[in-house]
Amino acid sequence: MVSEQLVDLSRLQFAATALYHFLFVPLTIGMVWLLVIMESVYVMTGKTLYKDMTRFWGKLFGINFALGVTTGITLEFQFGTNWAYYSHYVGDIFGAPLAIEGLMAFFLESTMIGLFFFGWDRLSRRQHLMVTTLMAVGTNLSALWILIANGWMQNPVGAEFSFVTMRMELTDFWAVVFNPDAQAKFVHTVSAGYVTGAMFVLSISSWYLLKGRDVEFAKRSFGIAAAFGFASVCSVIVLGDESGYTVGEAQQTKLAAMEAMWETEPAPAPFNLVAIPNEAEMKNDFAIQIPWVMGLIGTRSVDRQIPGIREIKEKNRLRIVSGIEAVKALEILRRQPGDAAARARFEAHKADLGFGLLLRKYVNDIDLVTPALIDKAMHDTVPRVAPMFWSFRLMVALGFAMLALFATALWHSVKGSFAARPWLLRWALFSLPMPWLACEVGWFVAEYGRQPWTIYGVLPTHLSVSSLSVESLYGSLAGFVGFYTVLLVVEMYLMQRFARQGPGSLGTGRYANEAHA
Repeated sequence: MVSEQLVDLSRLQFAATALYHFLFVPLTIGMVWLLVIMESVYVMTGKTLYKDMTRFWGKLFGINFALGVTTGITLEFQFGTNWAYYSHYVGDIFGAPLAIEGLMAFFLESTMIGLFFFGWDRLSRRQHLMVTTLMAVGTNLSALWILIANGWMQNPVGAEFSFVTMRMELTDFWAVVFNPDAQAKFVHTVSAGYVTGAMFVLSISSWYLLKGRDVEFAKRSFGIAAAFGFASVCSVIVLGDESGYTVGEAQQTKLAAMEAMWETEPAPAPFNLVAIPNEAEMKNDFAIQIPWVMGLIGTRSVDRQIPGIREIKEKNRLRIVSGIEAVKALEILRRQPGDAAARARFEAHKADLGFGLLLRKYVNDIDLVTPALIDKAMHDTVPRVAPMFWSFRLMVALGFAMLALFATALWHSVKGSFAARPWLLRWALFSLPMPWLACEVGWFVAEYGRQPWTIYGVLPTHLSVSSLSVESLYGSLAGFVGFYTVLLVVEMYLMQRFARQGPGSLGTGRYANEAHA
């Protein structure tokens, strides 16, 4: 059995690294398409203002990209250092999208970024716009392949376990690529990145307008960010509904925990707008419900039921019992690969092998399993409800708050009155942290909601870790947190410094006389 402390520290270290990394990723994804829009206007109109916009916002994009790469590379190394058995067990499937991401997307993205910064005087307008567009394509392709890998962790299609190699093996590459869960996660995540980029430009432009400096530059930037942000936040909300549907199809446990749905409700199920989950008694002490909404989101129908946590646990108990048979048969096959009876027994219960492996958390010898241990494993199959419930609602609330802001900003942008609305500019300025908070909370819902699995229904988290000492994990965790905190402080310092300098820092002299205009 693996030490629970070892598992918890390994999870904490990966979570900390991922959370830091995801502070940089959404802005990279979002800013790059804003650069494409700004430079496209420059190419079409020939107005130097839009070239300066592309260069100035591109400088801030470059700072963020450099620090995002630093954290991302370390994150991938942790699959080998902290999650060695995971890498062994599913590396044939999980490694393929990551390899393609590096070869297809990251190389394209990083090459185009070099040309973006150093090609202004060496390329024609159209050539440089093509470079910026390819940079944006590379950034989004990078997100696509990473989310294909993550989507497979959530919904492991196109693969099966081989008792010969004792590993998961790829059976259908295209099923992995077109996994509905992965595709829904991709469009939802990149749209959230677009919102982050738009909010960044909107907030800093508002600061310039409140200060009365770089006014024409800030007005154009504000207008582009308002339109792009409104379209993006609408996309996030619509695609969030699609993500809810795919979760309902592939991860009913996660959906039930997100909604604090303890009992199977008559179809269509209501949506718990607010509730106080009581996990000890498996009920909600208080709830405000909206009829039908959850059933429509989770099933796209009015007659299909969404199972509650109690029903899910009982189903999982049966799968654990079946999984015990799979584990026992597998142990025989490891000693006697030609045993036909053991093979037939294993094939009959193979789909539940992962549920049987949940018991390895409590006992090494599967013959020593008791009903009490089965009960423990059954309760493990559902993550804690309260963190899931409130994190999801915080994410949704932030999404609708940003929708209100971008809708208001776009309305006043069309009317041309936003510069004379200090309350709107302050609202935009103080809303700057909102998309980052929403992205981090959304990541938590997606990943914590998968527990106790690294590969949903296939490989339990407690079996995935490397054989490390607790002391080494404490040391590396402190090192990562310290190093990433320094990187975050450096980024915030550089971002603030160049943002305060404004477009005048481009050295063109065009905005030197706009202060306090």
